Amino acid sequence: MIKPAGPLAGEVQAGGAKNAVLKQMAACLLASGEHTLTNVPDITDVAVMTELLEALGCAVARPNPHELRIDVPDADELHPVAPAHLFEAMRASIVVMGPLLARCGEANMALPGGDDFGQRPINFHTDGLTAMGAAFHNDRTSIHANTSRRRLRATRITLEYPSHTATDNLMMACVLAKGRSVIDNAAREPEVEDLGRQLLAMGAKIEGLTTSRLTIDGVAALHPARHEVITDRVVSATYLAAGLISAGEVRVLDARPDHMEMLLHKLRAMGAVVDVAGEGIAVVGPARLLACDVATLPYPGVATDYKPLITTMLSVAQGPSVVTENLFAGRFRYVDELVRLGANITTEGHHAMVRGVDHLEGTTVHGSDIRAAAALSLAALVAWGQTTVEGLNHIERGYDGFVERLTSLGAHVELA
Repeated sequence: MIKPAGPLAGEVQAGGAKNAVLKQMAACLLASGEHTLTNVPDITDVAVMTELLEALGCAVARPNPHELRIDVPDADELHPVAPAHLFEAMRASIVVMGPLLARCGEANMALPGGDDFGQRPINFHTDGLTAMGAAFHNDRTSIHANTSRRRLRATRITLEYPSHTATDNLMMACVLAKGRSVIDNAAREPEVEDLGRQLLAMGAKIEGLTTSRLTIDGVAALHPARHEVITDRVVSATYLAAGLISAGEVRVLDARPDHMEMLLHKLRAMGAVVDVAGEGIAVVGPARLLACDVATLPYPGVATDYKPLITTMLSVAQGPSVVTENLFAGRFRYVDELVRLGANITTEGHHAMVRGVDHLEGTTVHGSDIRAAAALSLAALVAWGQTTVEGLNHIERGYDGFVERLTSLGAHVELA
């Protein structure tokens, strides 16, 4: 339950990035021995990935809530199959496929699950791995892959679309492949770069990180490493948006301005004062935000994960805005819930017309995915009366201490 509490103010930490750490946990499968990851968010998806690694034969310890120690056995002691429910619990589970094929020559898994906001095909993953010598035998519910040789072969892969997760999966497969691989039209997200830095620390040979072409010289073996997970830019954006929608002043101490340049440009266009000179990023919100047209694009464009937050802010901005979704057609499902709160939003295809209203009205709404639930919580901060946001389990998948952090900024949030 959330009630408006006036402008939010204060400082907060975003913590480690969900979209980085899950892939980095999978990367540990590439080398025997004990790996250490720090700045790990204490979220449900990390717990699920921990169970998955344990089912594959790893031993995982958590000395404190933000550190993982992952002990990986020799390749012949890994189990290239795990219970279906672990794969079905989140989309990122597919990234164990590349490491398992690279280390074991075999991978068996259920189709990945996760947030439901439109079809996200896996052919970018399977086409690239097939070019490296993997053979797939899939059915409606599962993926079965193996290699005729123990080691994948290097190749040149051109991705049809710069998929973040496919780039991660293929990069992990390539680091142990025989020869030189090239991935063209690779994703350029900071989380891809961070995975690459972890792999470099493990002994991989990768050139071109932060560019759309990765050149990878396969090595015979990798070794464990210690790695600090980068800050979550979407969580950072969420707390900045909480400050702006409430006409408050919030600083995210560990936010990375260099990872969020296009978003910060849009926030300024909406009337925000943005300070990147001090620690992290600070914003000061105007009495009322301004309308602004926004379109999602692959990095360095506006990320699709930002869009529910942006749409929510624009729902109470002055004037009309157009929000265009270029990545996932189904990702306007939260709009109906904003409309229940009194927002004036209509959708057609990939576009949403947002006509800002003076205020929202509290009611009961349901968040269908991680970012939708977070965005509806932001709307509740400024909705007159009381709002109940259902779907907190989604928020817990991607936000570490969401309620506690909002409360520390002055929000009035109670758990039912």
